[in-house]
Amino acid sequence: MKTTILKDSVSIGKKSIEKSQDSFSNTIAFTLKRIYFNENYIPSNNTRTTTNFANLARGASRQENLRNTICMINNRFNALANWDNPDNDRYSVELEIVSVDIDIDNSGKTFPSIEILKTHILDHKTGKRIDGIVGNNFSSYIRDYDFSVLLLKYKKNKNDLNIPDNFGRLHGNIFKCFVNSDTYKKHFTKPPVICLSVSSNKTYNRTGNQHPILGYEYQTDKSSLTEEYFKKMGLKVRYFAPPNSVAPLAFYFFGDLLADYTNLELISTISTMETFQKIYRPEIYNANSAAGLCYNANLKNQDHSLTKIVYDREERIKLGIEQGKFAEEHFIKPYKNILEQWSANSSL
Repeated sequence: MKTTILKDSVSIGKKSIEKSQDSFSNTIAFTLKRIYFNENYIPSNNTRTTTNFANLARGASRQENLRNTICMINNRFNALANWDNPDNDRYSVELEIVSVDIDIDNSGKTFPSIEILKTHILDHKTGKRIDGIVGNNFSSYIRDYDFSVLLLKYKKNKNDLNIPDNFGRLHGNIFKCFVNSDTYKKHFTKPPVICLSVSSNKTYNRTGNQHPILGYEYQTDKSSLTEEYFKKMGLKVRYFAPPNSVAPLAFYFFGDLLADYTNLELISTISTMETFQKIYRPEIYNANSAAGLCYNANLKNQDHSLTKIVYDREERIKLGIEQGKFAEEHFIKPYKNILEQWSANSSL
């Protein structure tokens, strides 16, 4: 499997570094690596093993898992993009895994900071290849550190439900630095959209707002830790249950979700991320009854169907802790002073 590595740089003195938007650009470099998610996909050594797409590409049934996942995505895409599509086979989706490595001190030594998905839409009627949305899935070793190491240590010491001061600020500033960088702007034409499961600790109420693709909008008056974390990344959130979905999805975005993206772009994200959620959260997204006017997600719901793709949720939790410790050892501790100073002074 071929991996494409992209690194855009400008010359400053005798060194070549990534051009960014703030003072951190003097010491930071982002490197992009791209690999396609298909039935031949093999995760790289730096990919988090708990990531949705990497988790599927393991074990004896890896190719069958991948093939079935891609089939589910394409079927869902065509079901939503049903105009001028009488046989429900006009489109297929290509997924590109984009890994973002960060060089924090211009030493040439990098750390895998972010991993996202880029969708591409193949129109078999016109022969066109259409850009989809970048973001979709969101993977981060630093987030593992924050939630599985830092937060657990803090709660153990404090013995309460509070969170540490500035929780998520470093991660948020790094993400915003990347999205505002020339590297991002060169390779992607629109801001990212991240699509996640709704919280199982909140109540969501359906509004009268209905989008033709995103479906019915839901709202909640209670914020979650994940939402506060993504807010520090500069992202807003809205909740929509697309047509024939059984539960709303959480869409994290910059700008205007409804106005900034085409219908096909939105469908590429819905079909991709709803498929992953059906696999990993079947109690919510493959439930046998659909969300009503008032909805509470329940991970203990027994009235749901399983896909042909099975994964070990307990193993995933354990690996999250291991990956958080990896980030602590190889990124947080070695660059502690640099990171704290930059994050504290960041204007992003």
